Amino acid sequence: MNLLHYPWLVFAFSVIALGASAWAGWSLLGRRHALDEDLRPDHSIILAATLTLLALIIGFSFSMAVNRYDQRKTDEESEANAIGTAFVRADLLPAGDAAKMRTLLAEYLDQRILAYATSDETQLARIRAQTDQLQAGLWWTVQAPATANPNPVIALAVSGVNDVLNARGYTQAANRNRLPNEVWIFLAIVAILSNALVGWGLHHNKGAARLLVILPLISALAFLLIADIDTPRHGIIQVQPQNLISLAQSMHPK
Repeated sequence: MNLLHYPWLVFAFSVIALGASAWAGWSLLGRRHALDEDLRPDHSIILAATLTLLALIIGFSFSMAVNRYDQRKTDEESEANAIGTAFVRADLLPAGDAAKMRTLLAEYLDQRILAYATSDETQLARIRAQTDQLQAGLWWTVQAPATANPNPVIALAVSGVNDVLNARGYTQAANRNRLPNEVWIFLAIVAILSNALVGWGLHHNKGAARLLVILPLISALAFLLIADIDTPRHGIIQVQPQNLISLAQSMHPK
């Protein structure tokens, strides 16, 4: 199981890890290497620089996650347009093939909507298998008349089905395009060091121990938001197949 696919696990792990690093800085470093008065200005400079770097990395990671989310939304819209266009171009085929193609496209559209609506891997595997079969059926439906009677009109129907197949591939590629693990590792290292430095700096003030939870909690919330946006299926913020649903309603008026 990939921890980064589950935003709430990212949040829980981040709170524990960052809280432990803040406590380690306050307790272990503070006791063994207490800051002298002449070192406090240098510590403040290093802490400010580290926190600034942490903020920059969080902002950079958030921007990357949002770009990926926007790409998934764009691909969902493109997929709906491709299916709708192929449905209209089915009229260019002979009557029997046209009816079969419209039926297959309607079933294919339902499977694509289900693929957005579920996060269960077992069910997703069944949906993918069914979708693959429908894609093969769609291609065979246009391949037969195109081979028997090749002409520019039928070529439009073939092109429409080809766009449908490509659109699904683009959507799957966008779902696999996640933040690189190296970004998360670097983000975690900087966050841990930042919290340790904060804890170390607060050691001289015994009443400040209760403040140790603030930075770990804020950092963990930022990680939660980034992981949630970056996760196609298991987060709260997900791409809703509104365009596909609207298309299904027009294809199934009842």
